[in-house]
Amino acid sequence: QVQLVESGGGLVQAGGSLRLSCAASGDTFSINDIGWYRQASGKQRELVATISSSGSTTYADSLKGRFTVSRDNAKNTVDLQMNSLKPEDTAVYYCHAESYSDFVLTVYWGQGTQVTVSS
Repeated sequence: QVQLVESGGGLVQAGGSLRLSCAASGDTFSINDIGWYRQASGKQRELVATISSSGSTTYADSLKGRFTVSRDNAKNTVDLQMNSLKPEDTAVYYCHAESYSDFVLTVYWGQGTQVTVSS
């Protein structure tokens, strides 16, 4: 089992920055990909960015250049630096992890943290 706890959300004006952090605990050795998804009100959950255990990153095309995902394997944390925020970035941001153990893929989610960008 893996537990994910997010922190760092809040209210920010358009053009500002926020940094989200996710701390993983439990069977963290089994985590391969870890990262962030978001869900705006009335919309489907969508990929923001993920990073593999080797450091390979995947970003939503629309967010490249503004958002940066990073990972500290020693601390079992993954951060999301968000710059030049726009009102359309307003959403609940969820930490997401995939673990492989005994050939079984398990997906874990955090409880989410609200990010609100005011115009």
